Amino acid sequence: MFTEYEIETMVENPQILEAAQELKKEFLKTEAPYLEINDHDFFSLIMMAPTIGIALADGTISLFEEIALNKKARKLSKGGYFMKKDPVVYAMKFLIKNYFNWSDRFFGVLHTAINTACDFENVSQRKIDTTGEVDYPTYKKEVLNAPHILIRFIASFFLENEEDIINKDHRIGKSEYESMLSIGEKLGLDNLVVFQMFSQTFK
Repeated sequence: MFTEYEIETMVENPQILEAAQELKKEFLKTEAPYLEINDHDFFSLIMMAPTIGIALADGTISLFEEIALNKKARKLSKGGYFMKKDPVVYAMKFLIKNYFNWSDRFFGVLHTAINTACDFENVSQRKIDTTGEVDYPTYKKEVLNAPHILIRFIASFFLENEEDIINKDHRIGKSEYESMLSIGEKLGLDNLVVFQMFSQTFK
């Protein structure tokens, strides 16, 4: 899970900031013209998009999923909103309402952020056979050899706890799993061996 300071560092990148600001302008104009949210917190909302997509895979968000989403959003917010209304949590309500109208635009900004932040020079990129059990020793090597920030992105989008990425026994519903694969493809992760093997760790 990213910290607010890592979010702040990414937003300082001109390419990421420009993409986020353009989306923010259009999203607020269409969905929430009276919402006040700074660039940091709006990028945090963008970072929440894959997790929201997984939660919406079956069409609704349960109370348990809502609590988990709010907890994750608060960790990304700039400052601290423990006793006050959190801007990312509040903005999520507008995104969830029309998620499928905006998700591809949000994923486009995340695609830019991933490619700007990560060095893919030594990352294994090819299609592998993902049927059957994951080759666990090879998977651990892929995780350890991949850029740390890439692993942070994958874990932040698809797991509750970053350290669980090495776990080979993740549990997930069929619709959530299909949503994860679809989102991974839209983010440009589907050709990375580490992501393909990560998807094999789910039951």
